[in-house]
Amino acid sequence: MILVFDLDDTLYKEIEYVKSGLKAVSKNLNKKLQINQQSSFDFMFDYLKNNGRGNIFNALLSEYSIFTKQNLKECITCYRFHNPIIKIEKQTLNSLSKLKKKHSLYLVTDGNKVVQKKKIDALKIQKYFNKIFITHRYGIKNAKPSLYCFNKIKKIENCEWSNIIYIGDNPQKDFISLNNVGAMTIRVLQGSYKKFKAKKGYDAQKTFQSLNEFFINYEKKKKI
Repeated sequence: MILVFDLDDTLYKEIEYVKSGLKAVSKNLNKKLQINQQSSFDFMFDYLKNNGRGNIFNALLSEYSIFTKQNLKECITCYRFHNPIIKIEKQTLNSLSKLKKKHSLYLVTDGNKVVQKKKIDALKIQKYFNKIFITHRYGIKNAKPSLYCFNKIKKIENCEWSNIIYIGDNPQKDFISLNNVGAMTIRVLQGSYKKFKAKKGYDAQKTFQSLNEFFINYEKKKKI
């Protein structure tokens, strides 16, 4: 079988990347404008929990009466292109290592190509995968639910769709197209979509409480 993994909130907790980015912004504001680093981070993290990421930097800059378009641009740039401090669970790495000996493993991830590459580099996971596909390198139109990168994997492996298992977390886009062509889809209930109720046809064929639960079931060769 060919196993294809999503990245954010599947292989690692994306909230750790968000925290890392907010810390980078706080550090930069402290350096340039002498804004207290801990206070600005606390403000942003509280805002995140209550309101999401959408206008977090606008709110922060307004709170400290330093809002300008330039300051906003600098915050966004700092967040997106910082070198993230994130990690992947040892148990996950051990499972990937075991699977790598028996299967072809691939990674397909959406998002800014520089940002995603920095995440992959920080996690040091390249060696576990035959190839890593950052969909935006091929144009935003080829991001999930597009099958563009999955077709590339199918061509490399010279396999049928039924030989591909895809593991992801986002039922808004991860599974619908693969369901339609006969690939196996697995949803792990992690991250911001943990409790999200998918529309008909959009959910995965099988669901697990966590990535590790999927690994345990797969390694024991239980029917999934």
